[in-house]
Amino acid sequence: MKILVLNCGSSSIKYQFRNADGVVAKGIVERIGKEDAIFKYKSEKGDKKNITSIKNHTDGIGIIVEALTNKEYGCISDLKEIDAIGHRLVHGGEKFAESVFIDSDVLEAMRDCTSLAPLHNPHNIKGVEACEKLLPGIKQAGCFDTAFHQTMEPHAYLYALPYELYENNKIRRYGFHGTSHWFVAEQAAKFLGKDIKKLKIITCHCGNGSSITAIKYGKSVDTSMGFTPLEGLVMGTRCGDIDPAIIGYLQEYCGYGEKQVMEMLNNKSGVEGISQISNDLREIEEGYLKGDERCILTYKLMAHRMKKYIGAYAAVMNGVDAIVWTGGVGENDFTLRENTLKDMEYLGIVYDKNKNDNTIRGKSGDISGEGSKVKVLVLPTDEEFVIASETERIIKNLT
Repeated sequence: MKILVLNCGSSSIKYQFRNADGVVAKGIVERIGKEDAIFKYKSEKGDKKNITSIKNHTDGIGIIVEALTNKEYGCISDLKEIDAIGHRLVHGGEKFAESVFIDSDVLEAMRDCTSLAPLHNPHNIKGVEACEKLLPGIKQAGCFDTAFHQTMEPHAYLYALPYELYENNKIRRYGFHGTSHWFVAEQAAKFLGKDIKKLKIITCHCGNGSSITAIKYGKSVDTSMGFTPLEGLVMGTRCGDIDPAIIGYLQEYCGYGEKQVMEMLNNKSGVEGISQISNDLREIEEGYLKGDERCILTYKLMAHRMKKYIGAYAAVMNGVDAIVWTGGVGENDFTLRENTLKDMEYLGIVYDKNKNDNTIRGKSGDISGEGSKVKVLVLPTDEEFVIASETERIIKNLT
């Protein structure tokens, strides 16, 4: 089956075109809505990069399908060769515990969840609607970031707020990055040659947005992101866990408005806020290795928060068999892994510094040290593979 996989953000579209053999073409559309938007395309027949005006998501997907059918470097001769379209969908609330065939009811449910994910759901919907316009008749399916975490029990997903806020407003922990956590947990079980239903795994998805999930016997039992992706770890520009009273204090005593506070917590905090340099950990790592005090502090703060979650999730699951690192930062930043994993022998976690420092980007690896009771793995995530696989399963089940 030939499947177009789309991940529509607020101003970008990541895409892959896949068949039974794997990825045939891939790329990204960036700066949607700008006159100098960027289109990148890569396939065996050639790479393309254009800077052009892309007004909206419909224009962006239009450029993608034009490239796929281009006589010089395209990979299909006709759009009818596309069997299905798979979307990354962020927030499905409590309504979806698995991937879905996208119809009008699913779109309506996503609109109902817009207040829970105002930065994500509207753009996911735009992507689906653009495909309906440009590729009419081609069936669409979607994988929700929140779906994998629907196995959490009430004592794990509820906040200690008046219960009517959950009943009436659905305020609870939802969790995100579910597709990635699900994929790498399955990969960890295969890597270890064991049944996932007998394993306790902590998965660390670390990128500009980061989250940790406790996966017991194949099911998510707790996760660090909450009602929104703001809760949890220290991230690129997000603060993660803070005392909620700080928000009121900033407004009452520091002169910040509500929107200013939320802008600060989401876009000006985290790695960028502490370092005052950048949200890109590659830049912070350079400073860390040169002895820059603020960069060292940034790494220590991030690692301290990660240690707390790993320890907490080991307690929640009454043990841990494997810790998995994934995502752009998790797979490539040996400095963060080192700062987090050192001095955790009490949990049976021992890492090998040489293995950790020499992991190969995009390759699976075991960085456990001698005598470690817990396996420590670095595994590449592949959310697009999961989306394509789920899309194929769903579409085949329709016939």
